Amino acid sequence: RKEGFEPFMVAQGTSRVEGKAEFTKHMIRMRHAGQVQTRPEANEIILINSHDGASSYQMLAGIFRFVCCNGLVVGEVVDDIRIPHKGNIQGEVIEGAFRVLDEFEAVGEHTEAMKALQLAPPEEVAFATAALALRFGERTVEETGGHRPAPVTAEQLIEARRPEDIGHSLWTTFQRVQENVIRGGQPGRSAQGRRVQTRPVGSIDRGVSLNRALWMLAEEMRKLKG
Repeated sequence: RKEGFEPFMVAQGTSRVEGKAEFTKHMIRMRHAGQVQTRPEANEIILINSHDGASSYQMLAGIFRFVCCNGLVVGEVVDDIRIPHKGNIQGEVIEGAFRVLDEFEAVGEHTEAMKALQLAPPEEVAFATAALALRFGERTVEETGGHRPAPVTAEQLIEARRPEDIGHSLWTTFQRVQENVIRGGQPGRSAQGRRVQTRPVGSIDRGVSLNRALWMLAEEMRKLKG
């Protein structure tokens, strides 16, 4: 707070190990007071840590979209910063936060490029198909040796939840797919044919890894189309 950072969202993992619930991995999304809020997104610094020192401090770049209250994690544009639990931890965390902030100019350029790039409907479906594999993986059916389908279709992943997300740019497609993948709640069918709703991603590690993979997928699409 002394350096101008404020927390805007916190999350903590759970544990079945007795006595460890208060020491599990947690995530804090922070913004700096110096940001000018004229864009529909805010730059965030994501701090991941565990109270028992089992993991290093991990600092990532993030983007928060106000329209859907959804947090993204930037992929390869900004490098992770990892700080071990020894030495001048507080000073290194603050220094790391400013290093992440310095990289947001490049993040903004990539974001604007995605907004300017239009996708054809088959390209949107291709993006969502790749995201479907990231979320549900290769789901092998042991009895037959085949693959059971994901509970939802690629077409469902590109459905918009609000008017602001309607459009065919790479950015809007990415946002729709990301929200549907991370938040779940879409009707589908289990491998046995039962009606189900997709579950939200609750794990901090899984949420971060999926978010980053989706960002990198969008980056690859941007390079292919650019």
